[in-house]
Amino acid sequence: MEINKVATSKINEIDFHNIQFGKVYSDHMFLADFKGGEWNNPKIDPYEMMKISPASPALHYGISIFEGLKAYKHDNGDVFVFRPDKNFERLNISAERMCMPLLPEELYFDGLNSLLEVDKNWVPDVAGTSLYIRPFIFSNDDYIGIRPSQDFKFMIITCPVGAYYAKPVKVKIENHFVRAVEGGSGYCKTGCNYGPAIYPAKLAQDQGYDQLIWTDGKDHKYIEESGTMNIMFVIDGKLVTPALGDTILNGITRDSVLTLARDWGMEVEERKVEVTEIISAIKDGRLTEAFGAGTAATIAQIELIAYDGVDYQLSDVETREFSNKVLQTLDNIKLGKEEDKFGWLHKI
Repeated sequence: MEINKVATSKINEIDFHNIQFGKVYSDHMFLADFKGGEWNNPKIDPYEMMKISPASPALHYGISIFEGLKAYKHDNGDVFVFRPDKNFERLNISAERMCMPLLPEELYFDGLNSLLEVDKNWVPDVAGTSLYIRPFIFSNDDYIGIRPSQDFKFMIITCPVGAYYAKPVKVKIENHFVRAVEGGSGYCKTGCNYGPAIYPAKLAQDQGYDQLIWTDGKDHKYIEESGTMNIMFVIDGKLVTPALGDTILNGITRDSVLTLARDWGMEVEERKVEVTEIISAIKDGRLTEAFGAGTAATIAQIELIAYDGVDYQLSDVETREFSNKVLQTLDNIKLGKEEDKFGWLHKI
């Protein structure tokens, strides 16, 4: 692999105690090309602006997919990535849906390992921080017609980050706009899923809410997921979350939470969750916890759910037994402070 390092690192310019999410990027990036029917030319270059054809279908039709995962530094200085194998699997699920060539596992891990080895010092060791990793693939065709693309570029960039949500969030159940429909691409991490969701999310933010809870695209009867995370509830002592389908992203943090819950003997229900059920459970005091689960957000406590013009205040965040325990456990595993009994950590 060709490795071209920066002449001077900009790491000394960074205050790791005050990092805005997605604002600061590490020194290098990984790139590989798909051309002539095969992946080739893997290399590491300095992070910089790049050229792309004005006719690229990535710009015109959203022919792009991406992933998000994180690396953590242990007390002894070793760097570990949390469940990168699951992100690899999901990247190829998205690739198939978007008519992209499957990414070889060796190329994915060679790029990930090499890039993080070069930029190892960018993995912060400040409490509440991590190195966010963004692998992505996009069409690199110089062709404006609508067809399956022939040329692609695979890249990985990284950035040190703090908390995505600095405080518990207020969410609004969306019953007009639609994120995904059955038969669509809602289960993929493709750019064309996220752009149209920004407008309704902005409308909710203008009303004082932090994020949306999306409902099904047909009747707005069932809860699906939130804008940046899967959603979970504790109702009558059970962990309840919408079942996966082609409208809901198969989140890695979601899977991790469900795994821990079952390991602790907690009853878990993955099923259709009606909006009216959630509202009734709040009114009856049977819903004791609500939270989002995602790589960026990790565990995001939900303090308020709005529906049909009414704000429903939830229980005090500090008293929530399960979600606080699962957050602490996940943090401990990622940081090497608790046994990784499920083999979730990948050492760089």
